[in-house]
Amino acid sequence: MVEDFKQKIAGDIAMSSEPGAAIRRWREEFGVSQQVLAEEVGVTHSVISDYESGRRKSPGVTVVKRIVEAFLEIDRRNGYPVMSRYSPDLKLDCIIAMGEFDKGIEIPDMVEAIGGTILNPDGYRNRLIRGFTVVDSLKAVLSLGCDDYLKIYGWNIDRALVFTDVHYGRSPMIAIRAHPLTPGMVVYHRPDQTDALAIKLAKLEGIPLVTTQITIEGLIAKLNAMKE
Repeated sequence: MVEDFKQKIAGDIAMSSEPGAAIRRWREEFGVSQQVLAEEVGVTHSVISDYESGRRKSPGVTVVKRIVEAFLEIDRRNGYPVMSRYSPDLKLDCIIAMGEFDKGIEIPDMVEAIGGTILNPDGYRNRLIRGFTVVDSLKAVLSLGCDDYLKIYGWNIDRALVFTDVHYGRSPMIAIRAHPLTPGMVVYHRPDQTDALAIKLAKLEGIPLVTTQITIEGLIAKLNAMKE
């Protein structure tokens, strides 16, 4: 989807009778100044200004590619607000499933529904769970930038973040603790083992840390059932 959007912008610039005007239009669409774009592309401010004003001849394929990649990189760091407008079905690759609950669900009720076990029963704040996000933890570690974490929270932060492909569970809790937003619950799907540090971090943050052994299909089905 990202590559399709890149091609759309590149084609619009390359096929335009006024490529400089097209660059300016897309720059304004992304809310980027000439200076910021120039720094991202690795050229001087005057180069971008000259292209947009027509003082410099039309940019070649390589320059257009660098400009388009700069737009998308800036948009990625901001959580893809522009791309999301043009691609409403955009979803991060690491997100397996996501949903919101019409009514808040008590933590013990949710744990029971997914056949879970709370690893820190005396070390969490009691919050209603109002949504869920199932995340492939390996893909998340490899692909998520700091700003991308906002997208896994959906419409609210009082949600269960469910991590699959968990070995010891240390990395997800470290990432959560490093981010200012705190989920209502963290669930590890079939972890090989849960690291003691992960449990300690969950206690420090007041987050119930839960493990479940049901299949991923069964887990998602139970989470979706709670939306009704």
